[in-house]
Amino acid sequence: MLDHKQDLRFAPVANSAPKRLSAAQIDRYNTTGFVQPFDIFDGAEIRDIRGYIDRLMNDLGPNGAYGINCYQARLSGLYDIATDARILDHVEDLIGPDILCWASAILSKKPHDPKAVPWHQDASFWALSPARTVTVWLAIDDADEANSAMRFIPSTHDKGALPVAGTDGEANVFHKGTANAEAMGTPFTNTLHAGQMSMHADMLVHGSQANTSDRRRCGLTLRYCPPSVQITDPKWASGVEAILCRGDAGTWKTHPRPDNNDITKTSSPHVVGNN
Repeated sequence: MLDHKQDLRFAPVANSAPKRLSAAQIDRYNTTGFVQPFDIFDGAEIRDIRGYIDRLMNDLGPNGAYGINCYQARLSGLYDIATDARILDHVEDLIGPDILCWASAILSKKPHDPKAVPWHQDASFWALSPARTVTVWLAIDDADEANSAMRFIPSTHDKGALPVAGTDGEANVFHKGTANAEAMGTPFTNTLHAGQMSMHADMLVHGSQANTSDRRRCGLTLRYCPPSVQITDPKWASGVEAILCRGDAGTWKTHPRPDNNDITKTSSPHVVGNN
């Protein structure tokens, strides 16, 4: 875990004129730390996106089998998904009109993948302050309990940094995770149909189990924050390639839409977590 004098407190959303979310949905986000599901891409669109994601993973070979991290400023296809107005309209209701996407990840669990992602709080691993990132989880495949959909521990997003403990390195993607997480509440399974998305707060405890099914579970995570968030560690900053999705970037350095869409002609600048 990083410690660069971060402010990891949750700030409840106050929005009297949301574009997409209802007052009840904003209240749910404030109360539980997440809100879902939202229909974003129709069947034909998500099939095209799935084909694109599959090509990226195939082009990287073994290195792309599980995760493809932070190419949003290096591949035009990912840039275009991250800046899609339908996603941004939902995000804007939670973080305001100035929107940066500072990270992304394609996370794919093959059928019968034995690895679990232990319970964890994302922002405790990041050199960002204050904790205001909203993570979009876009389902590339249908995601449910059987094929290892992400799980949340509701209402753990406003507790600050929680104690961590070691995990079984053989069975888990991370060697540490949130201690005694399930004692904090009943897990919620983030069931989504392909083309739907969820949004969750950056300090919400979440993770995923092994994929015991015959089906793949692939998702695209997109990390959005307002420009009031600042990077607290210059070394960490060197690996962040933010794109301005909407509004004003403030003091953030941002990158234009890339011309390249061939993953073999570039590389990932930074690795930011798994779900």
